[in-house]
Amino acid sequence: MQIQGQAALVTGGGSGLGEASARELARLGAKVAVLDVNLANAERVAADIGGIACACDITNTESLQAAIAQAAAAHGPARILMNIAGVGAAKRLIAKDGSPAPLEDFAKVVNINLIGTYNVARLFAAECAKQAPLEDGERGVMVFTASVAAFDGQVGQQAYSASKGGVVGMTLPMARDLAQHGIRVCTIAPGLFATPLMKTLPEAVQASLAASIPFPQRLGKPEEFAQLAAHIVSNTHLNGEVIRLDGALRMAPR
Repeated sequence: MQIQGQAALVTGGGSGLGEASARELARLGAKVAVLDVNLANAERVAADIGGIACACDITNTESLQAAIAQAAAAHGPARILMNIAGVGAAKRLIAKDGSPAPLEDFAKVVNINLIGTYNVARLFAAECAKQAPLEDGERGVMVFTASVAAFDGQVGQQAYSASKGGVVGMTLPMARDLAQHGIRVCTIAPGLFATPLMKTLPEAVQASLAASIPFPQRLGKPEEFAQLAAHIVSNTHLNGEVIRLDGALRMAPR
């Protein structure tokens, strides 16, 4: 798909990997709607790239429908979806005082990262399938965000790993499901990236994490994620793929 001139939705577009993806799509000529639960962040990014900001909670269907409609009114129906909204969490199953981890914490992470991703996918796909096909019969493309934790989860990452593993698991069946409509589905599973969440950790911890990667011995840059996401959009042959972006040479354990 040619990115130039296409309407795109980026969930979680107000910061981190989502912000980098919104900026990259705009640089390549897309009309970008920045969807984020933090409207101020979305407005900041949208103002920089000439896009539109939409307040959006991906776990709330009414909120999501309103954001998709707002974006369509401004840019036309979207053919590109970058679903990057999500949360991280780390909590041991048994706390130091011997109490079990709160079930509510597990449910919150799964609800946002997995069910939220599915919610965005179903609503976007239903609208995208109504559009006329482009070259090769393609109507649209969805790029999801998983994590290396889906395959290599660390202590305390049960909820996060489960949610991202679910995103990985539904990628191929969803791609097969939507093939009849000409809508592609791919997932990126990033590893250690210099996101705002990562930057809240002490510098010594960040340095230790970066040192676990033999080469390049640094955290990933959000723009590197964005470049891969944009390539998936433009490479029509990529469908049903889960692409790891964590440095295959990483050392274990991390």
